[in-house]
Amino acid sequence: MKTFEFSIIASGLDHEADNFERHFYDAGCDDATISFQKGHIIVDFAREAETIEDAISSAIEAVRATGASITRIEPDPLVNLSEIAARSGMTRQAIALYSTGQRGRDFPSPVARITADNPLWDWPSVACWLFKTSKMPKDAVIEAEVIKEANKIVAAGDKDIAARLHRKTRELEAAL
Repeated sequence: MKTFEFSIIASGLDHEADNFERHFYDAGCDDATISFQKGHIIVDFAREAETIEDAISSAIEAVRATGASITRIEPDPLVNLSEIAARSGMTRQAIALYSTGQRGRDFPSPVARITADNPLWDWPSVACWLFKTSKMPKDAVIEAEVIKEANKIVAAGDKDIAARLHRKTRELEAAL
């Protein structure tokens, strides 16, 4: 078993209710810290599971069992250079050099705020590039893609979470 850390952002429950935290604990979120920030319920998990797909799908089911509506799963797939550096364990300067083509080739292009001073990249694409250049393990790519896929599933309101996440992982394993 491995411990996977991620957050589920939710809404729809009264955070001031006396049994607010207990409701999550009883639903199976006994491995999470519950907080309320900026109008959202934040459920920070450190979930033990065989795979990231199992960890996320079981956590989503547990949060849904409370009656809360899930907004998204974090860490967010959109990242700036500082976040890329933090997630990869590399320096910001090294990542900046990769992003400008001064070191290495074919670093992914930004996907948002392209003309701004602080553009954003798609983390799964960057993680894949880092894996292909031997700077990141394959598991990091799979985790990034599974979280992105989980967000698509949540947005679509799909209930078949585990099967879709496992299918995505099989596709990734074959592609990598």
